Amino acid sequence: MSDPRTEPGPPAPAGFEPPPYPYDRLADLHKVADTCAGGAVDLSIGTPCDPPPEAVIEALASSGAERGYPPSVGTPHLREAAAAWLGRRFGAAVEPAQVAACVGTKELVAGVPQWLHLRSPERDTVLYPHVSYPTYAMGAILAGCRPVPYRAFDAIAPDDASRALCLWVNSPANPTGELADLAEAAAWGRRHGVPVLSDECYIEFTWDGPGRTILAEGAEGVVALHSLSKRSNFAGARVGFYAGDRDLVHYLSEVRKHAGFMVPGPVQAAAVMALADDAHVDAQRERYLRRLDLLAMSLCEFGVLCARPPATFYLWVAAPDGDAWVLAHRLAAEGGAIVSPGEFYGPDGAGHVRIAVVQPDDRLELVANRLGAAAHG
Repeated sequence: MSDPRTEPGPPAPAGFEPPPYPYDRLADLHKVADTCAGGAVDLSIGTPCDPPPEAVIEALASSGAERGYPPSVGTPHLREAAAAWLGRRFGAAVEPAQVAACVGTKELVAGVPQWLHLRSPERDTVLYPHVSYPTYAMGAILAGCRPVPYRAFDAIAPDDASRALCLWVNSPANPTGELADLAEAAAWGRRHGVPVLSDECYIEFTWDGPGRTILAEGAEGVVALHSLSKRSNFAGARVGFYAGDRDLVHYLSEVRKHAGFMVPGPVQAAAVMALADDAHVDAQRERYLRRLDLLAMSLCEFGVLCARPPATFYLWVAAPDGDAWVLAHRLAAEGGAIVSPGEFYGPDGAGHVRIAVVQPDDRLELVANRLGAAAHG
């Protein structure tokens, strides 16, 4: 008779293994692009290259706020500046008490499912656009929840809606540049009792009409996320904010307070200055429009159909033969450009590449000249 003490037990459950970070998969493309005269031009990540306003840097250096702990929810000045900006630029009536700071919006996107699940443990599903920024799905996974992509609000299954912790919308959308129907999103959330989280980090770079926020539909049941990374070229400072439903904002800010999430005091002071200044954003809009048009025309000359998107500083380009990696290798070899294959943004993104026009004009002109030479070579 076997001894139960020596019998192998059931296998231990597998622990979480982080998947490869998408952009780490581009190392081979960098090697190919670096063989071009003048080197690689990295258009794979939306990292701004232009400087923030001098007054913002001066505020960062001279606030004196480095001496004490900053308020986790954001200083009164920052919350007032954010509320004023939403009203001035987008006609959204939000009180400072409905605004809270975050350490860049990516950490908020990744953390919200965990915090909402603590609040509503009977719900376990995060709904997000089927082609989108990968952190929406990863935030659900990190919280031990179900990431469920959707293609249209009316196509969401009733079971998924009843289990939903939140519904993400991203407008303007990364990577496609599309604009969502925010009124429909807010209505869907209110009808199903599901918080709607609207990531609006590219709102200042809306080309088809004025920028639109979900807060224009009222604050009940919705929270909008905003970042200074894109609008003010301030990505390295890690500052953003979220605004909307008073109870949701209060709940999230209280949880984050306990966890010690704080935007550094000098960064908050600089953010106040940046939010008060619209001129530098208008100048940046002109730069991105010029760069989008340059690359779009160059790609068309190269034989790859492309057009300016409705919004954002990304070109979402269909691979002529449906193989995004083949197109990415061609652009690296012949244009010296590093781009992101669309599968990074979900299986339905396969067959496209995303191109971020975030390099200085001379580097983008170098790519355009290389593509033109290859087209006529």
